[in-house]
Amino acid sequence: MDHGTELTLRDIDEADLDRAVDLTALAFHRKLDDKEHAFQRAVLRDTTRIGIYDGGTLAGMAAVHHLRLAVPGAQLPCAALDFVVVAPTHRRRGALTAMIEETWRRCAAEGLPLACLWASESAIYGRYGFGAATEAYRVDIDATRPLALRIDPDPRPLRLLDRSEAPAVLGPLYEAQLALSAGRFSRDAAWWRRHVLDLESPDDDDDDYGPLRVVVLGAAGTPPGGYALYRTRGSGDDGPGAVAVEEMAAESAPAAAALWSYLAGIDLTAGVRAWARPADDPLLLFAADRDQVRVTRQEPCLWLRLVDVGAALTARSWAAPLDLVLAVRDTALPANDGRFRLTAAGPGATASWAPTGDEPDVSLDVRELASCYLGGVPVRRFVQAGLVTEHTQGAVRTLDAALVTERLPFTGEDY
Repeated sequence: MDHGTELTLRDIDEADLDRAVDLTALAFHRKLDDKEHAFQRAVLRDTTRIGIYDGGTLAGMAAVHHLRLAVPGAQLPCAALDFVVVAPTHRRRGALTAMIEETWRRCAAEGLPLACLWASESAIYGRYGFGAATEAYRVDIDATRPLALRIDPDPRPLRLLDRSEAPAVLGPLYEAQLALSAGRFSRDAAWWRRHVLDLESPDDDDDDYGPLRVVVLGAAGTPPGGYALYRTRGSGDDGPGAVAVEEMAAESAPAAAALWSYLAGIDLTAGVRAWARPADDPLLLFAADRDQVRVTRQEPCLWLRLVDVGAALTARSWAAPLDLVLAVRDTALPANDGRFRLTAAGPGATASWAPTGDEPDVSLDVRELASCYLGGVPVRRFVQAGLVTEHTQGAVRTLDAALVTERLPFTGEDY
């Protein structure tokens, strides 16, 4: 930060929460009514808030949710950045860099090996060591006819669930699925209510869509086989009726088939749109007609930062043995920068990470390492792009084999 200015960095206390919400609305060009303003204020109250002040004026901010992120074989504490803004009058004065550096200091003090965010502008965060670690597909289903399937749907009954009951009913299935696919966050009941089910949000009607509905596969009193959170819109000026799927989870392909069939069969609607689905969603294979089920967009989702590379790498599981020297570049966090030997005996074994003077097998930036960390992007793709260097033949193949996961990582929740 330019210390010749009056810009200072300090925590944002509760007395400044209204100003913090107003700054967010200014930066993201939003018009907030009283209810939405109050909701954003309540969300901010539960975060750690780092502010940039110009005298008594709040000129920038970054908020941090303390969450647990599913990584291969584990869940790790993670600093989830939110409300990252700089006033348009104070850009290019080092404010964002100062807030990010302060976040790294706090992560180190609190033992948080990971940080993450959703990037409104992806060109910004790579220089701070964030890499796009998950991606999602937007999927559209033509619902003018029954969904054609190559498998039989799960025959268990479907039922609509009151949203207030959802955390207790859906929570165990959601948490169990964290072990199957990295990239999602563990949720407590409060997070379900505020951030997932919109029970505290004033925006119950969004773009002419009705309130959030919850459909569950399985009879009451039995563990659910799956669920979907969705909204519907009737026909009108915006076109025919439609279904917007906000989240769907299923324990098996037949369970997923039952839920997709239900969503595509809702009366007075002609289409289903799932805004974010995994790139390896089984729907794309068990749908009998791919003209009926189409991927209409592909985009990066969660951006990840390995704040403590050694802690992050030794905490995750490894699919195959490896013994490699990695030369990691990290200009922001010197403890991560250098040559390190990474060893793991394979599935179930504890990995080790130690500094070494040996020649590297692979050289890469911490940004690329973050993109590969959850198993979503093979290292070889970065080699092909000229962003990673393989010094020892076969080293990248070994690293990719150890990083691979049974399912691709996925993040569908934009907190």
